[in-house]
Parts: sequence; C-alpha cells; structure tokens
Amino acid sequence: MTILELREKRNKTWETAKAFLDTHRNEKGTLSAEDDATYTKMERDIEDYGKEIARLERQAALDAELSKPVGEPIVNTPTGTKPEKSGRASDEYRKNFWNAMRFKSPDRSVIDALQVDTDTEGGYLVPDEFEHTLIDGLTENNIFRTLAKTVHTSGERKIPVVASHGTASWLDEEGAYTESDDSFGQITLGAYKLGTMIKVSEELLHDSVFDLQSYISGEFARRMGNAEEDAFLNGNGTGKPTGILNATGGAQTGVTSAAAVAITGDELISLYHSLAVPYRKNAVWLMNDSTVQAIRKLKDKNDQYLWQPSLVTGAPDTILGVPVKISRYMPEIGAGKKTIAFGDFSYYWIADREGITFLRLDELFRTTGQIGFRGSKRVDGKLILPEAVKVLQQKAS
Repeated sequence: MTILELREKRNKTWETAKAFLDTHRNEKGTLSAEDDATYTKMERDIEDYGKEIARLERQAALDAELSKPVGEPIVNTPTGTKPEKSGRASDEYRKNFWNAMRFKSPDRSVIDALQVDTDTEGGYLVPDEFEHTLIDGLTENNIFRTLAKTVHTSGERKIPVVASHGTASWLDEEGAYTESDDSFGQITLGAYKLGTMIKVSEELLHDSVFDLQSYISGEFARRMGNAEEDAFLNGNGTGKPTGILNATGGAQTGVTSAAAVAITGDELISLYHSLAVPYRKNAVWLMNDSTVQAIRKLKDKNDQYLWQPSLVTGAPDTILGVPVKISRYMPEIGAGKKTIAFGDFSYYWIADREGITFLRLDELFRTTGQIGFRGSKRVDGKLILPEAVKVLQQKAS
C-alpha cells in the first residue's frame, strides 16, 4: 500500500471517528463505555496508519539516498588530481581507527596514525566520516535537534541578548527628549559531558561479517540522542543542559489549565495567542503522543476539530493550522505538569563542543569474554529568548 493510500485511509478513518463522536455523545457530552471502546479502536487505527506512513517515508528517504550516483561523469579534461584528505578525514586514519577498535594489538603504523588528535587520557577522536554518521543518527533519534539551532564551539560561548527595548515618546515643540536605552543581558553556553559504554563479545568483534561501524554508530546515536532530548526538555542546568520546561531559564507559562488532568480547546487557542505574533511564523506544537490523543476530541468555537491529519507526504499533522511535533520526553497530562510547548524552538541553542571521543576497553570485561567501547561528547543547551516559547501548565490539583 502506498503512502498516499495510507493517508487517504487515515483521513477517512478520522472523518468516521469525528462523525461517530458527534452522533454518540450523550446529554452530558460524553460517550458510553461501549461507544468509548469503539472510538478508542478508531484512534488506534489512526495511530497505526500514522506509524506506517512515517515508516514508509523513512524508507523512501533512505532509498533516495542510496539511489544517488556514487560519482559524476567527467565532462572535460581533468586539470589535476583530487586533493588528498588529511588528519581525521584521511582514509588512513579511518581505516586504522576501525582496525584499532577491532583488534587488541594494532601494529606500529596503526598506533602512529591514531595519534592524530588524541585526547590526554588516550581516547581517540572519531574519524570525520564516522562523526558525521553519528550526528545524522542523533538527528533521527532526537526530534528536538531538528527544531533547535545548533552551534559548534571550542570553549564557552557568550551570547549577548537584548533584555528590553527602548521606546519613543511624543514631544511638545521644543520639548526635551526622554532618554530610553535598550538593556542587554548575556547567555553563556558551556559544555556538559554525556557518555555511554557498549560491550561486544570477542567472537562477534572478530567476525568479519559483523558490521562494527554500523552497530556502534547506531547504538551510540540512539543512547545519546535519547539522553540529549530528555535534557533539552527537562534538564535543570545542573550537570546537564537547561531544558525548555525548567522553571529557571526555560519557557514562559502562557496558560494554566482549569483542570489538572484535562485540556480544553479554548486553552489551546489561548496558548496560541499568548505567543507574540513575530514568533508564530515558525512556531510548532511540541507534546507527548498521549496528549495528541486527548486533543483529537477537541473542537474550536466554530465546531471544527483542532487536530487535522496531514494528507501530503512529508507534511506534519496540525493543530490550529500549526505543525505538531511529538516527543516521548514531554510530560503526559497530569497535575502541575507542563504538557504542551508552543513556539519558535530555533531560539533554543544547542552548543556542541568539537570532538566525539571513543576509547576501547580491553581489560575491564576480560573475564566475561567481552570488549568495551566508551564514547563521550560535550554539549550544552539553553533557551536564548524565553518569550519565544510558551507552555501550557496543568492546574496543580
């Protein structure tokens, strides 16, 4: 079944679900237990269609990437040779890096090659090609990185921020001008260490069929991507980045819900308008998947459902015409929780300190016949302008 056919089926199921809601609500505006079970099944079908659509879109993107030509035809006379890569980008470094990861005792040439850009504790900086693969993996496993702004730093990065703007005033003829200066602040992005360790059996490690590079890159990307996204949303700035939802340095509260475990359509509209107009142009909704499920039943004052499924390949679902992004690390609906964030997340800056490091651990797991691989990186993140993102916070109780 094609992506378009799946989208049409999902949209048809959604229209059926909406009609079912409209015709089966009782005088209290709720559903009976039997009708609720029927509607819940429709919701599960919508979610299943959505997951399959996303899976096929990822497959199509991968097919397109793998179908790209590996070379370009020569259309004129060559004028010179392609410059050789050096340092961590060189073929020799990449080959020797993976040789050292596989074998306990590399020969002298391997050790020499791996002394390029080593850290003081003996960790090997990742060769350029593998580092790029890992960053791509983080993007796939970390929805927040696709929304935020990423910068690369070699030390602390200090960002000047306009804290308040001056104003103009009306003057009488020959009247004195009133001073009104802008005030400035400063945000500092540092670096917090994020690390993980993978164990691989000696038999698997020395098996030439086993794709060590793909396994390590995928597993490290998954682990680091998950830890990063959690911190970018919920981090408290102590030993980790300051998250969007943190009380200090995080987003401003735009709306507090009237109920501890429910959200109304009017509250979503109020949250939308709590964000200043200039930030709405690139704004998105960010919430947990369970919150989306609750919002599917809500309507605006014109009796239109707020959530609208996308019919276009690659386009996201929308609420009030604005794209919806889902993160498992956004809190589920509960008393006092910040359940929805709405705004322009490009004002959240992620600072990647240059160099992802790896170290092979030969002796630590020797008795169990395993080899360890330790990877780490340094990263920070902060919301530069709190006014650029607003959150909906549930009533405390």
